[in-house]
Amino acid sequence: MYECRQHDLKRSSILKISYHIVFSFSPSPSRKTQDLKMESSGNHGGIQQLLAAEQEAQQIVNAARTAKMARLKQAKDEAETEIADHKTTTEHSFQRKLEETSGDSGANVKRLEQETDEKIEQLKNEASRISRDVVDMLLKHVTTVNN
Repeated sequence: MYECRQHDLKRSSILKISYHIVFSFSPSPSRKTQDLKMESSGNHGGIQQLLAAEQEAQQIVNAARTAKMARLKQAKDEAETEIADHKTTTEHSFQRKLEETSGDSGANVKRLEQETDEKIEQLKNEASRISRDVVDMLLKHVTTVNN
């Protein structure tokens, strides 16, 4: 932004110089020929000065354009770096949470297996406790004849 203001100041200075050069030369018929030749050479020097100022202004504009492009490239590179860092952080966070929930899932599987084994053992104990009674009841019904 500072370069742009500096550029505007130089451009306005160039315009003032060119205005001064163009409008300060107004030959009057009463002047001597030698004075006209001196003013003509002075005017030529003013034109050279104006051209030099224009070239300098063009260099300033080109430098500002180059600086702007460099800054844009730097900003793009910084943004890409930040995006990559954010992506990496997010991916690590996701993997950590996935491992935590998978770990819980493994613990849940172990807990469910243990509960299942306990239920199976409980059912076996219950079946062995009442199996003799069930066999006796079945034999009684099979061997008894009703008229």
